[in-house]
Amino acid sequence: MSRRAKPLLRDDQVAKSRPERPRDRAQPRLPFDPMPERIEPCLALLKPAPPNGPDWAFEVKWDGYRLAVHIEPEGVRIITRGGHDWTHRFPAIAEAARKLRGGTAILDGEAVVLDTDGRSDFGALQRSLGGRGGKRSSTEAVFFAFDLLYSDGHDLTGTELSVRRHLLEDLLDGAPDAIQLSEEVQGDGAELLENACSMGLEGIIAKHRDRPYRSGRTGDWLKIKCVQSESFMIVGYEQSTVARGGIGSLLLAGRNGHDWVYVGSVGTGFNAKDAEYLRRTLDKLRTGQPAVPLKGKNLVFAQPTLIAEIEFRGWTHDGSLRHASYKGLRDVQDNAAVFDMKEKPTG
Repeated sequence: MSRRAKPLLRDDQVAKSRPERPRDRAQPRLPFDPMPERIEPCLALLKPAPPNGPDWAFEVKWDGYRLAVHIEPEGVRIITRGGHDWTHRFPAIAEAARKLRGGTAILDGEAVVLDTDGRSDFGALQRSLGGRGGKRSSTEAVFFAFDLLYSDGHDLTGTELSVRRHLLEDLLDGAPDAIQLSEEVQGDGAELLENACSMGLEGIIAKHRDRPYRSGRTGDWLKIKCVQSESFMIVGYEQSTVARGGIGSLLLAGRNGHDWVYVGSVGTGFNAKDAEYLRRTLDKLRTGQPAVPLKGKNLVFAQPTLIAEIEFRGWTHDGSLRHASYKGLRDVQDNAAVFDMKEKPTG
């Protein structure tokens, strides 16, 4: 049986949302709206503190791969944030989706691997997929669904989140363990964030209950982190004669439109085996034209291809990451997740 996630609050602290009424199964399921091939995801805007008020609901911030599960008349498709078909990488999730009651649907959520304490572990997810560029299928991954964008011939993106959540909870009632409902709670955002941080979670997501589903970073969804973690492009490395693997630090960049912006380096978080793999791979990507304007006799520049997940504590005044630590590589097909410098806090 799959592991279950820890709840943000105890049952006696705040009630979870529940469907107000079940769907009317006698209602004809007519194809009123054509099923879209893909819906660009709604993205959460980074904020330093959670919002207040009854209009906001909160969830755990999952540390995994953002996916859309399409349940279609011809079968199931699992699509990454960047638009790639990864159905074959998550067979257990696909099989669970086929067993959901109801007709056609598009579920928005995150694939994660849970540790023994019910926390999402990005490194474990990567290992279950065989690492970057691996061909392995993950049988351990669990899909936490947090939105329903299409159901039984109806496009739900124009309806408010509270309605979509009620329909989602009804759809997932009795679902196989490989697809679980991402717990939604209402309460004090500061208390929820404190609880999340004390449990070692990455943070929380705040969502406005009355808003439709809008693609992009609109501010309808907010992310508040305990420890910041983002994806950055590796654009080279600093050679070292003393560090095992020959890498002293990795050179990192964020995205600014079609350009790259240097955000500093990271020299912790990877072991000798990681360093050897990184150097071997980056050496194959060597280039004489660096993606960012840097100079140094010990610097080796690489084509912007490898994406690293980096944990850090904030930003310095000159725009570099503070206390950065390497967490692992993301797949090249997940390049849509590379940090957008427009998200960087100002001041």
